[in-house]
Amino acid sequence: MKRTVYIWGDPERFANYRRWVESAGARAVFGEDAGGRGAKWDALLLPGGGDLEPWRYGQENTASRGLEPERDEAELRLLQEFTSAGKPVLGICRGLQTVNVFFGGTLAQDVPGHGTLEGRDRLHPVRTAPSCPLWMEALTVNSAHHQAADRLGGGLRALQWAEDGVVEALRHERLPVWAVQWHPERLGNPAPGRRLMEAFLDLAR
Repeated sequence: MKRTVYIWGDPERFANYRRWVESAGARAVFGEDAGGRGAKWDALLLPGGGDLEPWRYGQENTASRGLEPERDEAELRLLQEFTSAGKPVLGICRGLQTVNVFFGGTLAQDVPGHGTLEGRDRLHPVRTAPSCPLWMEALTVNSAHHQAADRLGGGLRALQWAEDGVVEALRHERLPVWAVQWHPERLGNPAPGRRLMEAFLDLAR
């Protein structure tokens, strides 16, 4: 039976994520009901999108845009449900930021040099911690964000960094919670993203 990955929102908006999940042999399930999902589905995926409301991590709004308050509330509730059930969570871009805020971390509201260039993802190399088994080789990833994790939340450990020190991947020390700041669902080289999704789904066995 296929493992199921829940994504809060509209399937048309997150079609790239659906294809990415399905390419690894799982089934993406969409909806806007944040109640009781942790008990029903195997794993949770938090996709990219607009910025979180800064008050959620104790700041005034100085540079945040594209706010999605309803989504913030729903995804934070889902995080509570899935982590309480011990089920895997994977955050992508905004999803990494959501994970960090959920565990009590903060965000840098405007980080130069990581947004898109002429409407296309920005490519850049990253440094990966030796303790990370997923990407041992030198890796080039894609950036399309203007915010990033600042102070990491409780239990979170950085696994990957851009040249300027921005955290590009993290995981929780005890819980099956992973996140990357880049976009594996649309990276030109599919191998790093495939490796990530397959390892993530293995956590849901």
